[in-house]
Amino acid sequence: MKEFHILSIFPKILDSYIGESILGRAQNNKKIKILTHDLREWATDKHKTTDDVPFGGGAGMVMKIEPIFKALTKLKALKGKKTSRTILLSASGVPFTQKKAKELAKYKKIILVCGRYEGVDHRVSEHLVDESLSIGPYVLTGGELAAGIIIDSVARLEKGVLGNQESLSEESYNDIGETAWETTLEYPQYTRPAKFSPKRGISWDVPEVLLSGNHALIKKWRDGFFGKHT
Repeated sequence: MKEFHILSIFPKILDSYIGESILGRAQNNKKIKILTHDLREWATDKHKTTDDVPFGGGAGMVMKIEPIFKALTKLKALKGKKTSRTILLSASGVPFTQKKAKELAKYKKIILVCGRYEGVDHRVSEHLVDESLSIGPYVLTGGELAAGIIIDSVARLEKGVLGNQESLSEESYNDIGETAWETTLEYPQYTRPAKFSPKRGISWDVPEVLLSGNHALIKKWRDGFFGKHT
């Protein structure tokens, strides 16, 4: 069973998301395990401090290396393990892609260190984790949302997590390139009703080819969308 570990100073922030829908069902069915850990448990002072002012001055606070080191040691998750991958979520990390999700799917245990405040002591990325990942060219207040996205993306590649594994073969970004623009996107999807009228005189209809029952024509229509980015 694949394990995901979230290391955060707000360990309950993702509870509702990871406990519902596909991720929740996958955990109940023992396909995956998602565990959250409060970084403050490894702080040594009475105030459970996990951050401090940056050397050299500057705005904001920086997350300390000691609690993270102790947590990863306890989880047996220091960098270099063959069966696990330890990741720091950081705005300066390498962009997360479907290709990376497939790479991570090979590991039995994935540990996600969620940054906060102005950043994380650089020695964490230098010495404690295998890599730093970012979910996009923007800044969030913390790495928890990024951790949730990565877990969702990787978990669904695990056998038995999705109800129908065939759906993976025709998804957007399935044939991933180095950048999103080198990928093939999934064709448009429609469902009932075939005709929808938001108001009189306007009808938004499902393409006739999808109603034809001609699977060869339908496949040709769908194939025509590969590589389009609209």
